[in-house]
Amino acid sequence: MPNKQIKILIVPGHDNKVWGSQYGNMKEANMNLVLATQIKDLLQKDKRFKVFITRDNNGYTKEFADYFSSKELDIKNFKENAKIEMQNKVDNGSFLEKENVLHNPVNENTSIVLYGINKWANENKIDAVIHVHFNDYPRKTKWTIGKYKGFAVYMPDKQFLNNRKSMKLASNIYLELFEKYTPSNYQKELGGLVPEQKLIAIGANNTLKSSVGSVLVEYGYIYEKKFRTKSSLNKSYSEMALLTVNGIKNSFFSNTKTSLR
Repeated sequence: MPNKQIKILIVPGHDNKVWGSQYGNMKEANMNLVLATQIKDLLQKDKRFKVFITRDNNGYTKEFADYFSSKELDIKNFKENAKIEMQNKVDNGSFLEKENVLHNPVNENTSIVLYGINKWANENKIDAVIHVHFNDYPRKTKWTIGKYKGFAVYMPDKQFLNNRKSMKLASNIYLELFEKYTPSNYQKELGGLVPEQKLIAIGANNTLKSSVGSVLVEYGYIYEKKFRTKSSLNKSYSEMALLTVNGIKNSFFSNTKTSLR
């Protein structure tokens, strides 16, 4: 058992300016924040963990808002240098590019935030980063119900520095969620554990150190039935938060399971 506190960073995906998916009047960024906050609150009850979160109801926390602002040039250099180094590895054959799940491209500001989070995590010796999201697929309107459902846990490809630690984290979270929920039936997410190369959140261009485990969890498609009413949505938040925390704890300790009942 580790003697020092384990540092966990919770990242509620998107923000108030770029809110991600939407179904009806429900915006993903708001859902991400509620679930991420519940995960944080549960983890904070265990003194073995020191927990950080990137934003709250007022937007990015002061620590992260100040970091993105004061370190913007450093973050851009960090990002560009990593891209150049990765392209060199691709060109010389030491890194093999693979087909990835198609994700929406991010704008420059979002890119700075995501690379900034990776840089901050490296500098602050974070042990695990959990990105909280709800999934989507192109639909006719924001009121249309899509054909896919289920959760998926994204982790860095095996060629990345932080794959080993991330894979353990991803597997444990997956196993907990699998007890209650069904993995995604989208063809490129089948199985529910998805290796990925292009997601900045989990260390694209090798921007996370080997000591930083990182996963991105898509907890389900935003239009799914269980998210459509307040009562079933709140129940899902509580269950998903507890299962996620169990998975995180199981990555660092044994015999830590907490029952849903």
